[in-house]
Amino acid sequence: MANWNPIERVANLRNAKPKRKADDDPFGRIPPGQYLTTKFPVLTYGETPIVNLEDWRFRVWGLVENPVELNWQEFRALPTKEIICDLHCVTRWSQLGMRWEGVPFSEIAKLAQPKREAKFVMQHGYGGYTTNLPIEEMYEDDVLVAFNYDGKPLPTDHGGPVRMLVPKLYLWKSAKWLNGLEFMSKDKRGFWENYGYHNHGDPWSEERFG
Repeated sequence: MANWNPIERVANLRNAKPKRKADDDPFGRIPPGQYLTTKFPVLTYGETPIVNLEDWRFRVWGLVENPVELNWQEFRALPTKEIICDLHCVTRWSQLGMRWEGVPFSEIAKLAQPKREAKFVMQHGYGGYTTNLPIEEMYEDDVLVAFNYDGKPLPTDHGGPVRMLVPKLYLWKSAKWLNGLEFMSKDKRGFWENYGYHNHGDPWSEERFG
């Protein structure tokens, strides 16, 4: 598992050269500067949180009519969805056709009832990680609070018990070890955004750095 000083990581990524080959992308599914892999690399910063399901809690707060705190049983009672998607990491790997299951963000929002002035969502994870997105992008059909990967419970190294999954953006925008969503009226940068990553993170526009 890779673990970096944040400043060194950003500097190294700026200087990295892609490993992509000319015939890697016959179907046009790999964004510029990415290379295809069948592996699922484990990349993180800081210690890996270990959270027992008995102690796990998921909070929704901020600009919502109904602040929510769910335990594992309450969370798993929510409607779920399975998707097949491609994922793209800012460290330049892409994997295609990954199978995930989770609770759609829209179901979380239905419970919490965001106020009209809520325009942004901050993802919070165990261990202190944060990342930000406009609320309208969170409502897209493939955005999940994911608990299963490839038909099995999400491994701890990949963010289990649950992680955010926002497939259309670089993977740092899908917070591991998710434990809460904060609804906000104004945008606020998260962990990697404060160290120089782009505030949005679209792989097709190569929005790697701010």
